[in-house]
Amino acid sequence: MMLAGFLFLLLLTGGSPDRFLDQAEPSNVQQMSNYSVEESGDTDNNTEVKPNFADDEDLNSEEISRENCSYRKVLDYLNLNKNNDTYTITRPVKDFNTTTRVHLQMAIYGVLDVRERDQTFVPYVWIYMKWRNEHIRWRPLNYCGIEQVVVPTELLWKPDLTIEEMTEKDKAPPSPYLTIDYNGYITLRNDLMIVSTCKMQVYKFPFDIQSCNLSFKSAVYSDDEIMFETIEDVFKNTEWTHQLMRTQYEWLFISMTVNIKTVTDLIFNQSMIVYTIKMRRRSILYIANFLVPIMFFFCLDLASFLISDSGGEKLGFKVTVLLAVTVMQLLLNEILPSSSDRVPLIAVFCIGMFGLMMLSLLETILVMHLMEKDSASQDDEAEMKKWTHCACVCDVSADEPPSELLSVAREGNSSQLTDESNALEKVSDELREVEKTLLLLLNSRKEDGKPGYWTRVAKTINKVFFIFYVTVTSLFLVVIFLIWNYAPDE
Repeated sequence: MMLAGFLFLLLLTGGSPDRFLDQAEPSNVQQMSNYSVEESGDTDNNTEVKPNFADDEDLNSEEISRENCSYRKVLDYLNLNKNNDTYTITRPVKDFNTTTRVHLQMAIYGVLDVRERDQTFVPYVWIYMKWRNEHIRWRPLNYCGIEQVVVPTELLWKPDLTIEEMTEKDKAPPSPYLTIDYNGYITLRNDLMIVSTCKMQVYKFPFDIQSCNLSFKSAVYSDDEIMFETIEDVFKNTEWTHQLMRTQYEWLFISMTVNIKTVTDLIFNQSMIVYTIKMRRRSILYIANFLVPIMFFFCLDLASFLISDSGGEKLGFKVTVLLAVTVMQLLLNEILPSSSDRVPLIAVFCIGMFGLMMLSLLETILVMHLMEKDSASQDDEAEMKKWTHCACVCDVSADEPPSELLSVAREGNSSQLTDESNALEKVSDELREVEKTLLLLLNSRKEDGKPGYWTRVAKTINKVFFIFYVTVTSLFLVVIFLIWNYAPDE
């Protein structure tokens, strides 16, 4: 009886079992087309197409073949393979007037490098994109509940994403796979190592805050064909990046803002998403290796005022300190870009300190010149006095006759008492002359020990300049650090 019933069924369907299956297929297509559109809860206002499977409750699970529980069956149903170029050559829309809405989300995994001299910003980012392919749809209940399939990226069309600030080709390997949902949504996650241009504002270096942009748009499609959407919540984007970031180089990530706008190309308008990354430099390394050593050199220059001006040690010491500051300026020149619109404050600081130390060196040269001039005049006067004193002593000795001659001359003319009295008087006169000569010599030595006119002038100049030097340097440092602290971040 069962065999007779089966033959009767074949006669009713025209004698072919395939025809019976073909008659059941339109009902499935009609159910797939019966879907409801619900607003997505995200801020990107994307509409997600969800099939209405209310009529599937009466399906018997035993009717689903176990052979349909493989991804291969889903791909065969979609006819998705390398030989089928339907999914790759054009935008995945059934009507060309339909706009493909691409949801794009970026998160920074790490800041690899920031080169101020080259004006280059190198981050490593993760890119998430999601769009709908209108040619893809299947019923999960027909395939054991399969809702997602991961396939190679070359099998499907992808948005031609480009970054305006990128200057070098991406060196990170592209993602080899993407995910297909049963309702036609495609999800792609890609990693990019972006070498991009960034206008560096180094006026407050090393206490600067930099803002770099990454602008995403399509290379060839207009905003009527591709519209980019994203989550514009600053707090969410910043929090995601904080959680994901693993390395920040010498920077501290502050925030990431998003702006969706339409830009005008030469031919048409295009949708663009601009991410602005704000970060602060870690300045402790530059303070320890640059600013503090320069302040130490300044303290050494102040201490050099205690060195005597009579020798050349003070001049050599100041020249050495000045050369050390020059080396620091050369190191700074290797860091700062030459294309900066304003002179950085750290360069003003170095030039100011260098100028003050050079002024101190010139003052030392002037003081040494004055003291050398006074020393030369004192040497001439001392030489003249020396010869004058020698001449006086010689004159006194020449005017007085020798004592032997006097005693012989008066031997016969006076008595012995008179001779002794005259001899004592003569000795007394000679002693008075010797006393005068000694007094002259002592006075000349006192005059030699007293500083000369130019020496007194040099010491006065040294004291006045020291007060001026300390005052001007203190005011200069206070003004520089106030500007560093309160100048607006550009």
